[in-house]
Amino acid sequence: MTKADKRARKKENHAKARAAAAAAAKKQDRLAQVKRLGVLLGVVAIALALFVWINGDDGDDTEVGAGGTSTTVPIDTSTSTTTDTSTPEPLDPELVATASIETSEGTIVLELDPAAAPIASARFFELASDGFYDGLTFHRVVDGFMIQGGDPNGDGTGGAGSTVVGEVPTDNYPIGSLAAAKSSSDPAGTFDSQFFIVTGARGATLPNDYARFGKVVEGLDVAQKIAALETAGTETPSKPVTIVSVTVSQDEPTNPTTTTAATDE
Repeated sequence: MTKADKRARKKENHAKARAAAAAAAKKQDRLAQVKRLGVLLGVVAIALALFVWINGDDGDDTEVGAGGTSTTVPIDTSTSTTTDTSTPEPLDPELVATASIETSEGTIVLELDPAAAPIASARFFELASDGFYDGLTFHRVVDGFMIQGGDPNGDGTGGAGSTVVGEVPTDNYPIGSLAAAKSSSDPAGTFDSQFFIVTGARGATLPNDYARFGKVVEGLDVAQKIAALETAGTETPSKPVTIVSVTVSQDEPTNPTTTTAATDE
């Protein structure tokens, strides 16, 4: 091999080496980019997971926080935006208004509160009187928190088709409270047809955003039994819970306050 051939061969080898080095560098750069992208995606995923954990997994009708104090908000996902301008006629606050909910798990008796919540209690009373709730279900239950029903679709997406804006409390929701469910985007006190009954301490600290219009006077144990049917992670009862019927009535107080007029002797 001549010197010229050797120089040509050497030059060719150098060119191949440079090309190989460039290809290797390009490959390393691509790998580095992939790694950076992977790290970025991992950071985003962790951030999203932390956001969901802190704020709750809002599937529009389920938002449960961790620990003993729940950030859960009972809501329905009804798309109804119609406000009922002809609100039901208020109930007589001098009478005792009751609602007896016969369920497939037992009977829950409620006392409505027309004095403090005339709009919301009248709405519930009217719907129950019309038989709206008969045959529906408690579609959402959370043990230690509440049971929710009154949706004709049975999945949290339905309602009566119009809403009223009822009265919200100032002292939250003691165990046994009866209140209106609403979506988080609706004004405070909005009531379509879905309602919830607080069955545990996790519900007592809900913000005062939901129209509270009554309380359980009999059958709280039935409501708590229904809440205990929760299927972990789904908030769906492990077996269907039917609202067989809701019977409402207005009666004179059992022990009305009486006064005796003074007479002159």
